[in-house]
Amino acid sequence: MIQSEDLALPGLSHGFFTRQGGVSSGIYGSLNIGLGSDDDRESVLENRKRIAERLSVSPERLVSPHQIHSADVIAVEGPWQDGADRRADALVTNSPGLALGIATADCGPVLFADASAGVIGAAHSGWKGAVGGILENTIMAMERLGAKRERIVAVLGPTISQDAYEVGPEFHDRFVAENPNNARFFIGSDKDGHHRFDLPAFILERLMESGIKHARDLGHCTYGDEDRFFSYRRTTHRSEPDYGRLMSAIVLTGE
Repeated sequence: MIQSEDLALPGLSHGFFTRQGGVSSGIYGSLNIGLGSDDDRESVLENRKRIAERLSVSPERLVSPHQIHSADVIAVEGPWQDGADRRADALVTNSPGLALGIATADCGPVLFADASAGVIGAAHSGWKGAVGGILENTIMAMERLGAKRERIVAVLGPTISQDAYEVGPEFHDRFVAENPNNARFFIGSDKDGHHRFDLPAFILERLMESGIKHARDLGHCTYGDEDRFFSYRRTTHRSEPDYGRLMSAIVLTGE
């Protein structure tokens, strides 16, 4: 588990969990939390239980959404009820003892906190979510619970780095057409017409443009550090059948 000193605040506990410390094997080794993966379900549930225990909550109080690369945010007050619509890419709460978890495997996990207001959030931000407004929507959802954006701390956990994120010309052209200033998030690659995209920098820019005064990137690359992180792109390059998912989570301890 990786922690940020920026979130070492009274009444909070958090962790950007690595792939280490679980029970899964093979390509899922070992702390795979992906219920949507083809891993053994009981192993995944045990891995999630271990994360819950590390955050001092019961397993049912570690809640995560069914992520769909959207800009949708759900405000949660307790464990998921049967039949609840969990489709979203961010969660917010002001309920102590409820851990918010986000799954990633190259996309950006962002944990948010206004410790003074007792409001937290967790967002899954790939490029689609970042462009679509997932970060801004998470901030607004926290404000509806009493947070102030000038007090919110936002930390970006392990994410694919620019060196590992090669994209085609259509991807580059879409970003630049939307905003010519977005050209600064790209550098050329060895392949003609292709570029390398700086997703972490783009996420931080969106956060700061939203009025977040305290935003930090922990600077860990999921693709380059195989010992600690799962990576969808690394799996794709190797033609592996599936991949594990990492969890980043935050909880109000009520202390």
